[in-house]
Parts: sequence; structure tokens; C-alpha cells
Amino acid sequence: MLDTELSPSAHVDTFCRDNLPPRELWPEFLFEVPEVQYPAQLNVGTVLLDDVINGGGGDRPCILAPDGTRWTYADLRDHANRIAHVFVEDLGMVPGNRVLLRGPNNPWLVAIWFAALKAGAVIVPTMPMLRPKELRTICEIGNFNLAICDHRFTGDLLDSQIPGLRTLTYGGHVDGLDDIVALAESKPTTFDDVPTAADDVSMLAFTSGTTGKPKATMHFHRDILANADTFSRYVLKPEADDVFVGTPPIAFTFGLGGLVIFPLRVGASTLMVEKATPEQLADLITEHQVTVCFTAPTAYKAMLAKGKASSLRGLRRAVSAGEHLPRSTWEALRDATGLRLIDGIGSTEMLHIFIGSSDDDIRPGSTGRPVPGYRAKVVDKAGRDAPDGVAGRLAVKGPTGCRYLSDERQTVYVQDGWNITGDTFIRDEDGYFWYQARSDDMIVSSGYNISGTEVEEALISHHDVMECAVVAAPDVDRGQVVKAYVVPRGGRSMLGEEGEMLLRKRLQDHVKDVIAPYKYPRQIEFIDALPRTSTGKVQRFVLRSDAIETSGVSTDPDSASTAGAS
Repeated sequence: MLDTELSPSAHVDTFCRDNLPPRELWPEFLFEVPEVQYPAQLNVGTVLLDDVINGGGGDRPCILAPDGTRWTYADLRDHANRIAHVFVEDLGMVPGNRVLLRGPNNPWLVAIWFAALKAGAVIVPTMPMLRPKELRTICEIGNFNLAICDHRFTGDLLDSQIPGLRTLTYGGHVDGLDDIVALAESKPTTFDDVPTAADDVSMLAFTSGTTGKPKATMHFHRDILANADTFSRYVLKPEADDVFVGTPPIAFTFGLGGLVIFPLRVGASTLMVEKATPEQLADLITEHQVTVCFTAPTAYKAMLAKGKASSLRGLRRAVSAGEHLPRSTWEALRDATGLRLIDGIGSTEMLHIFIGSSDDDIRPGSTGRPVPGYRAKVVDKAGRDAPDGVAGRLAVKGPTGCRYLSDERQTVYVQDGWNITGDTFIRDEDGYFWYQARSDDMIVSSGYNISGTEVEEALISHHDVMECAVVAAPDVDRGQVVKAYVVPRGGRSMLGEEGEMLLRKRLQDHVKDVIAPYKYPRQIEFIDALPRTSTGKVQRFVLRSDAIETSGVSTDPDSASTAGAS
């Protein structure tokens, strides 16, 4: 089914609709499972909160925090409704205004998120660690009307000096700024939610900038529900008595889904954690009897390394996303806890996971099969379907899809109605998808195609490797060679020059024993930490730039060096 016409909008401020990409550049949207066939009029704030309460869930625990905060669904609605009155009555908000939210995961951020949706605003969740230059960039793109900021993170926002942006705070006093929670104290606990269209824009989610300038992805009210009604319903399968926790910020769509949308969609509760090391996360899982956890593969590995397997055994579900899940990590977690980690791939453009499997449907090492409601395939550079077993670009379509706000890169992500995610995969004959690399991370050395991910998995299986990333480094003789950036267990400073030489040789020999010897990293650099975005993704473009700069090889297209065969 192709969605062809937009519904009448409830937005008075039409900036978002005015800046949707031309319709012919949209992906094809599919509504093939009954759960995603939504009514034309829908406010996601109403659905996730008021509808649960009206169904008898008002007294159920909803938002928890390590400091002892325990809000029911009714409590959260009361707070959200009061703040919605402030938005409309005190700040003059009209439907369609953009509201920047800045703060760590805590109950008040969730309440403000709901308040803005109920008032018909377009929410723009942002990472609290963004610096003034980054904030200015996204504000120029999104043309924000208002910013609501945790009192501890106002400095960089104020230093960004964004013209015309009114800023309020919450959680504590900041000179010269109104506290939106204080303003809301005397407001009514009832509010008439704006009857937005299901296809009104509800959120601008910015890509994390792993490849440079961020892009604003535009998501409708129905989109926010769609991932809950596909991945969460069919793969995660949460229950009302579940307690969720995780480390990704809710400004990151992986965190928003896993820590807000999915639990509230089924009347479950969620533990909001501002910051936690893997060891602290494991302790919180035990203390709060958490049953569902969302975090990155490195965090699961670190919890095992800290001897926290017993804490994880109480989980009913564990989800890994945000970066590739090595098979060795999956097997280590299963062997230590019995948990079968749910792997998945998603994107900011698609909002959440669209390929992933659970329970008996898991094949260790595979990302999984398309989530019900989504279709996926592998295509070659010309856009033709690639045969099973042949690596190519991943193409996806379903009830969510890419719409960049006024960005020419729309034509790169969407081609022939499909979302081209920028990932290289192989599909096997049983329909399972096997991750190879980001499409720009494939390494061609002496005529051989080498998957950086495969080399990373070989390296990470060595006890002395905490984490690593592999990129291509220019080479006169081979065109490119495999270069690995390795964070050694115990830290680089513990090695010394001779220790680095010995470990480098051990790791190279180890990779040759695990995978085809021609794939081994000819260059290994030991570092203290991998460069990451504010969402925790590895900034491979930083590593690629470093590999080029330190290679001493010209990358000018007119250079005489070419990839030879050997």
C-alpha cells in the first residue's frame, strides 16, 4: 500500500510541512500489518498516556528513577498536562512550533516530551553534551522557537547565542531563566490535547553525524507508534509487568523507543538513568528487578568482564543495537547467563529496528530477518537485486522511512522507493541478513574485498582487546590495507613500546588463525578510546582521516598508485 495523500494538518506553524522533501523523493510506505493502519487523526502523546489510563492503567508504575522517584501513569499525565498549559498560556506556543529538548534521561525530560506533543509541538530531542557550534548548526536547520534545558546543561546552549531562541530550564535555578516546572505547579492537571493528524510531523531527530553535517529526519505521529507496533510487538514482545532500563539517551531514537515508546505502549514501567557505567547498570538491574535492557554490545561485554553475569540472569529480554554485535559477545552472554541477546539494525531515518530476531528465530552472528511490517533486500551498485550470498547495499521499506528536512541527501538515502541505509549485507537462502560493514567501510586490498566488521570480530575475540575499529589505510602497493585501532584491555599506558610490539604481533597472528590470513590488519594502532558521536557510535570518518594522514600516501585521484593484484 502506498501512502499518497497527506491529511489536513492541525499545525498553525507550517514550517515542517513546508520543508518536507518533494513527494516524488519519498520512499514507498507500507502498512501491511494491521497494527500500523492508524486513524487519520492521532496524537501520539494521547495514545501513549491517556489511552493507557483510560484503559484502567492510571495507577500502574510508569516512570522510575534511581533516586526513588516513582511516578504512576496518572502522575506523568498530571505533570505533562500542567507543563502543556505553560507552553500554550505562558509561552504562546501554537501547533507546529519546534521545541528543542536538552537534558539527560530523567523523569522531567519525559514529562516535558509528552507535554510538547500534547500541545501539538514538534519536539527536537538533543544530546546534552552537544557543544555551541553543534547546537548552532541544528538550530539553523530546524529553525527552533523554544528550548527547554536541564539546569545543569544551560552553559553551552546559552553560549551558542542562537538569535530569537527563548530558553527555559527545569530541575534547578539558573539566573535569568524561568523554570518550566515551577511555572507549571499552579496549572490544571487536565488539558485538551491538540487533535493532530497522524501524518503531522511530531519530531525532528538529528542524525548523529558519523559522516559529517547532521541531517534532520522528520517523523510523523504515526511513525513513533509504528516501531512499537512492529519490532516491539512482534520481536521484543514486552509485557505490562516488565521494567525497562538502558543507557542510550532518549534523544537517540534507539533510546527513545526502548526506554519510552515500547514500555508505555504496553503499560510497563521504565527506569530513567542519567548516566551509568556498565557495572552500575548491572547493579541497577538487580536493585530495581529490571526485566528488559537496551544497551550497546560493548556494555554487555563490559558487564561480563566485571563479573556481573548474575545481575543479568534476572533479565527476560536484552537488546543490542547502535553498533555491530560480534558473535563472540553474543555467545559469551548466552554461556554466562542463558540470555539470547536480541540483535537488530535500525537507523535514525527509520526510527528504530527493522531487521532483528528473537528466541528460536535467532542465528548467532546474523542480524536477523526483516521485522513484520518491513521488507528488506540486498542490491548492487546499479540498484539491481543481488543474489543470495553476494554482498551488496541494504534496501528497506515499511511503515517508517526517510524524509530529510530540506536536504539534498534525500536522493542518496531514498532510491526507487527504497531506503538505502548505507550498510553492506549478505542475505542467505533462508532470508537472514549478515552484516558486513558500512558501505563506505569495505576495504579493497590487492583486489580482495575485505569486511572491516569481520576483522573487528576476529580482533575482539582476543582476550587483550577491549574494543576496536577497522578502516582502510591507503597503500602504494596494495591500494588499501587493513588498519585496526585497538583499545587494549587495561589501557594503552600499561603496554609500553615493547608491549605494543608484542601485542601487535599476537593480534595479527590471532586474526590469521581466525579468518583468512590475507584479511589480517597490516597496521595496528593502540589508542585509549575510540572516537564516538554523542550517541555512542564510532566516528569512523575520524579514523579514516587519521589513517590517510598517517599513511604518507597521496589520495589524489590523479596519483599513479593503483590497487595491484597479488
